[in-house]
Formats: sequence, structure tokens, C-alpha cells
Amino acid sequence: MSVLIEACVDSVTSALAAEKGGARRIELCDALETGGITPSAAKIQLCVERLSIPVIVLIRARGGDFLYGDTTTEEMLRDITIAKSFGAHGVAIGALLADGTIDVPRTQAMIEAARPMEVVFHRAFDGTPDPFAALETLHGLGVQRVLTSGQAPTALEGVDILRHLVQAAKGRITILAGGGINEENAAAIVKGSGVQELHIRGTTAVASGMTYKRPGFDLTKPLMPDNVRSVTDAARVRATVEAVQGK
Repeated sequence: MSVLIEACVDSVTSALAAEKGGARRIELCDALETGGITPSAAKIQLCVERLSIPVIVLIRARGGDFLYGDTTTEEMLRDITIAKSFGAHGVAIGALLADGTIDVPRTQAMIEAARPMEVVFHRAFDGTPDPFAALETLHGLGVQRVLTSGQAPTALEGVDILRHLVQAAKGRITILAGGGINEENAAAIVKGSGVQELHIRGTTAVASGMTYKRPGFDLTKPLMPDNVRSVTDAARVRATVEAVQGK
């Protein structure tokens, strides 16, 4: 079975580059520098229109933790409805209780709102105290995939837990490995864990094209340190695809 590469992107331009590089699915986000939040309606619509690969929309109302109240949950439920109306293939969700266990009622509500789309539980999973118990809970709720680094800073560091999660899943729910995966370590992560799906960034820093700067007042610097931004690089995505294919 070939390894599926999913690219995490925060713009239509990056989504198109990911597809060009051989990604077979994207997770569409905004504000990846904060860990990602729900993208705009226009961004969802354009990606669905212009890509031929599945678009998974991140549903996350804010940065920070995954402990949500009723108003924030309602916001995310409405975002799910918007993503579905534009033809997204699925959504990535995540809600936890104060003790780190899965918030079953809120997760269930989001799953019900999402159907018949696919549902992924994002890296809120890595904040759970018992990943194997959480995996069983999510399987029971009908989640298709779990995005995880194996509860480590990177997937390479979490490869042992990833392997045990794959074994525990028994093919009932997909383990999507993510966290610091690139063309240099992807093959080792697949070999060490047995995962068949990888979540990558594959970005390159690009300097601003602005030439005019008002003397003594550079608007870009507080917003973009060093006046650069990260964009998905089709060549880096392709290199990761080829790495796990043994080319």
C-alpha cells in the first residue's frame, strides 16, 4: 500500500502547490503560526473549486487550548455547516474536557453536523492523558482518522507510540502521523511506526516583495518577523512523496 501524503496549507496558492507536488489530500487552515484556525469561507470555496484532491477543513475557532464553551462550540458547528455547503470532503475537529479526556458531547455534536463528510480528530489528541482510551472513544464515535505525533514534540520522537497506536487501531481507524515530518525523516517514521498516512507542511520561507517602506515605519515587521512568510513548496512535497516511495 502506498503512503498517502496530506499537506497542511493556509492559502489557495499553497494548496495548489501541494497538489502539484503530489499530495493526495490537504488540510486547509488559517494562521498556522498559531497552530491553525478555521479558514475563511472564500478560501474553502476556492480550494474546493480548484483542487482535484480532497479538502479537509480545520474547525478550530481560536488558538490556545481545546476546552470549549457553548458559544464557541456553536461557532464551530456553523463553520462545519459552511464547509459542508461548499463541498469540502471532511473536517478536522477536536474538543477536550478540563482533564484532557475527549469531550464526547461536543465531539458527537460536531460529527453529527459534519455527516456525510469525513471526520478527523486533530492534534488535540496529543493532549489526552491516555491515547489508547481516547482512540477507542473516537472509534466509537465514528471518527475516521486521528492526527497525532504520538504525543511527542515531533512524529519522529513519538514513533514508538505511533506504532502502538497503529497496532491498537487494527485498521478500524486511521492513524495520521504529523509533527515535524519532512523529506529527510518521512521514510524512517513510516518504517518505525507502520503508519500509511503522513501530515506534512513542506514549506519554504519567502521574503516580502514590498519595495516601498515608509521611513521609520515598517508595517510588515510587527506582523511578519524578518519580513518573510512560509508557503508550501511543491518540490519539498514531491521530495517527501518520493522519500516514502523509496525513489
